[in-house]
Amino acid sequence: MSTADAFIEPAHAALAQFGIEAAAIKLAAQAENVTFKVTATSGEPYTLRFHRPGYHDLAELQAERLWTKALTAAGIHVPEALSTPDGRDYVEIDVPALGERRWVGLLRWVEGEILLPIARDPQAPVDVLTGYFHTLGAMVAAMNVQASGWVPPATFQRRRLDADGLAGPNPSWGRFWEHAILTDAERALLIRTRNALHAVLSAYGQEPERFGVIHADLHPGNILVNGADMAAIDFDDTAFGWHMFDLAVVLHQVQDVPHFPQIYAACLQGYASVRTVPESDLQMVPTFLLMRGLAEIGWFGDRPENTTPDEMMAMKDFVVAQCHAFERGVLTQELDAFRTVAA
Repeated sequence: MSTADAFIEPAHAALAQFGIEAAAIKLAAQAENVTFKVTATSGEPYTLRFHRPGYHDLAELQAERLWTKALTAAGIHVPEALSTPDGRDYVEIDVPALGERRWVGLLRWVEGEILLPIARDPQAPVDVLTGYFHTLGAMVAAMNVQASGWVPPATFQRRRLDADGLAGPNPSWGRFWEHAILTDAERALLIRTRNALHAVLSAYGQEPERFGVIHADLHPGNILVNGADMAAIDFDDTAFGWHMFDLAVVLHQVQDVPHFPQIYAACLQGYASVRTVPESDLQMVPTFLLMRGLAEIGWFGDRPENTTPDEMMAMKDFVVAQCHAFERGVLTQELDAFRTVAA
């Protein structure tokens, strides 16, 4: 039985609780969550997401929903969350074919094209790319402004991507230094880097202007563009973390494209057009780029089906080279040089 087949009847059951009758249900994405595009009999499009078991409890899911509603109120384009007629944000639905019971949420569908393939297209004009990343940098800044001035309620529960959450003995996305692809020398390098990063992050501080609620997975694959409009989607990894980490995640997956220096400059310029931060914060972006790369090694180590051996080797080699640059003390210097590159 396919994934779509396993979830079709549960999808109808969930939609009924939201008061929606579906004319069509189409699988939109299958990763750790299972997401469908639903076209109602009224013609309205929706996103129906079955959350994977064991990752978030209901309190954590409701915290995600609370923040996205706050972002919408702040004028930031994120998917509009919908509730059941009796006011529930999520419904719990059995998936008999898998022997699972999952929390399910409903959002309004956001039209648009995923930014990542555009950014990785070698034929994409540089002015188009820099325009997108300038806008994206400004969006991250707007989200950080909202978060730094927002006090979540005491019931707000999400993980912490602090020094321990990113570089502690059991990081949130896996023990990256234990990946089987690493040589003994590389493993030792990653352990040294982890220890050094833990010290740097611990010293960086968690003042509200630096640390708060973040998306935590705002890579270009979670950005939709539709003409001049841009929307952030997939808040499943929302956490307490550093604002500059969100900015680094935006840039991480395009470090190998030909126009990365211009993209880097445009993104930081877009951020600065909305939010002024100290130079010491901007100089942390290269450190968080490295941290994100290490975290991805850990993430893929636990989910090898999500990448090919060649892709994993290229990823590892890139991050190892950054670890060497970090040890030599030149990583920040090399990346900061891009900040003055003309778009």
